[in-house]
Amino acid sequence: MDKRRVVLLFGGRSSEHSISCATAGGVLRAIDRDRYEVIPVGITREGAFVLESGDPDRFGLDPERLPEVADNGTRVLWPESTASREMRVVDAAGIRSLGEVDVVFPILHGRYGEDGTVQGLFELAGLPYVGNGVLASAMAMDKHVAKTVLEAAGIAVAPWVTLTRERLAADEELWLRRTRALGLPAFVKPARAGSSVGVTRVDDWAELGAALDVAFAEDRTVLVESAMSGREIEIAVLDGPDGPRVSVAGEVVVTGRGFYDFEAKYLGADGVELVCPAELGRGELFELQRVALHAFEAIGGEGLARVDVFLTGEGFVVNEINTMPGFTPISMFPTCWMNTGLGYPELIGELIEHGAARGAR
Repeated sequence: MDKRRVVLLFGGRSSEHSISCATAGGVLRAIDRDRYEVIPVGITREGAFVLESGDPDRFGLDPERLPEVADNGTRVLWPESTASREMRVVDAAGIRSLGEVDVVFPILHGRYGEDGTVQGLFELAGLPYVGNGVLASAMAMDKHVAKTVLEAAGIAVAPWVTLTRERLAADEELWLRRTRALGLPAFVKPARAGSSVGVTRVDDWAELGAALDVAFAEDRTVLVESAMSGREIEIAVLDGPDGPRVSVAGEVVVTGRGFYDFEAKYLGADGVELVCPAELGRGELFELQRVALHAFEAIGGEGLARVDVFLTGEGFVVNEINTMPGFTPISMFPTCWMNTGLGYPELIGELIEHGAARGAR
C-alpha cells in the first residue's frame, strides 16, 4: 500500500509557537510511519516556511528551554497552482522536489494558524487539510465573535464586555462602568490568543489597568468576562464520515493557584490536576455532549475541536471552542479520546484520513 504523504505544519508567528512545536513532537513520535510519509515543515517566529527535522526529541517541552523552529536557511515552496500538489524546497544545493502532497496537518495554535489564515492558503493552493475551515477557524479564534455566535444559537456563555483602546479613549467612563457591572472576580483576555497567554484574573478594579495592558500587548481587542463559579470541564469533538461524535469529559481541578494559566498547562506548575474521565452523572455527561455538539455545529465545525465549559449551579456555560487544541499525548483532547477507547496513533490517523477524504474545500 502506498503511503500518504503528509505535511506536518507547526511553529508559527503566534505567542503559542513553542506549544505548537511540542504538539509536533508528540505527533512525530506517534504517527504510523508504515502508513504515512511525513514532511515536517516549520514556520519560524518571523513567518518563514522551513524544512524541519522529523526527530520528535527536537521538540520536547522543556520548561528550561521551550522548543522552537529555527531559521535553517531552507525555504519550502507551496504548489504554484491548483494543477499540482507538488511541494519543493530551496536549500544550499538548489531547488528539489518533496513530492506530491496528499494532505496538510496544520498543528498550529493561535493567530496566523488556528484563525483561518493558513487555511485560506490551503484553499488557494487546492490542498486538502486536517481540521476546521476558514470561517469556523476565524470565528472560534475571536472570543467576541464566538461568544456572539454561541449566544445567538441559545448556548449559555459568560457575560462579557469587549474593549479596544479606541473605545476607551472615546468614552472611558461609559466602558469602565459597563465593565464593572460584570462584578468581581473577572478575567481580562486578548480576543485572539490561546493557552491563557495574556490572561489576568482581576480581584480588585484597581488591577484592571495593568491587566488591560497585558492583554492589549497580545491583541488590539480585549474581553473582560465575569468569572464563573463552577467546575472546569473539557470535552472533545471528532468529525468523521458519519458525522461528529463526542468523547468522555475531562476536568481541570485548580487547588493552589488563581486559574489554569500557561505555567500550569505546559510547564508543570503546582496546584492543578487533570482528571479524566471527569466524575459526572450519566445525565450530566449526556447534556454536556449535547451542548458540545451544538457548539461545534453552531460555528460550522469540521475535523475536531475541544469545547471548554463551566459546570455551574444553573448548568453548563461554554467558555470557548478550540479548533486546534493542544495535541501532545498528555493534552486533554487526546486524553479524552484515549479514555473513550481511541488510541493516540489511531486518533492521528483518523484525522489525517478524514482531512484527505474531504479534499480541498
